[in-house]
Amino acid sequence: MSNIRQRAAEGLHTGDQFTITRCFTAEEITAFASLSRDYNPVHCDSVYAELKGLRAPITHGLLTASLITEIGGQIGWLAKNMSLRFKRPVYAGETLTCDWIILDIDDRGHAKAAVRVINDSGITVLEAETTGVLPNVSERQHLAKILAEGDTGQ
Repeated sequence: MSNIRQRAAEGLHTGDQFTITRCFTAEEITAFASLSRDYNPVHCDSVYAELKGLRAPITHGLLTASLITEIGGQIGWLAKNMSLRFKRPVYAGETLTCDWIILDIDDRGHAKAAVRVINDSGITVLEAETTGVLPNVSERQHLAKILAEGDTGQ
């Protein structure tokens, strides 16, 4: 099967599905806190996290949601809107699987997708809906060109 970016270069369709898996480390959570300047102690302090009823500091919701943007970036999706529903906390070291499905594409290339992220116990941690604009013909041709030059988008 072709990679995600290759599929985008070939043209996307209603019903297309993409899946990626990722595990965030404690170091990545710390780096995200620094980058985002979100130093909420629920992400950075074990005692505070436990006082909140958590077993350890948790991953930032937007770091978890970056799985959505990873797929979107691979397919050249220009996001217009995202609706996120955080269902469960995510801890460092959990393997996350993000499933994305294109629900609808209109005649202008505007699309809607549903996304679900589950942890390694099969529990949904994030549900989302996103709308965006798919690559047009010339953009798909450019994706094919950069792929031919060796850029896999990864």
